[in-house]
Amino acid sequence: MKVQELMTRKVRVCRSTDMLNTAARVLWEADCGAVPIVDEKARVVGMLTDRDICMAAYTQGRPLESIGVASAMSPVVVSCMPDQTMKDVHDLMRANQLRRLPVVDPSGRLVGIVSVNDLLREAERQRDRKFQELTLVEVATTLVLISEPRPADPAV
Repeated sequence: MKVQELMTRKVRVCRSTDMLNTAARVLWEADCGAVPIVDEKARVVGMLTDRDICMAAYTQGRPLESIGVASAMSPVVVSCMPDQTMKDVHDLMRANQLRRLPVVDPSGRLVGIVSVNDLLREAERQRDRKFQELTLVEVATTLVLISEPRPADPAV
């Protein structure tokens, strides 16, 4: 199965020039935990999670409307293409400990987002088939691995 068959196509986004209160409102209204950050050409330049927002507010000690998205977003973006397989996405998520991946076209423009929840739902649909791209156990194991704390940064 290709990512384009699983992904969410209508994705809410923010820009790096927005303030965190705008991003928090987007997350609340979309009932999601992460938002892609795009430039003026809709190319993904970062990802921002609800946790990133909370940590920025805590560490900077300022209200959200005075903190820019650029200061809290992750500028390292792992993404996938619409024609990649469910297994490819699963492997990327596992290797990078990510719950969500932006789906981009060849020029890096956002066309959707895929989550580990999307993989779980598809694995459940495939459960009784003779051939399963991914089993529920495989995806659940990946969720466990994604949730493991990352090693501490020795520079901190």
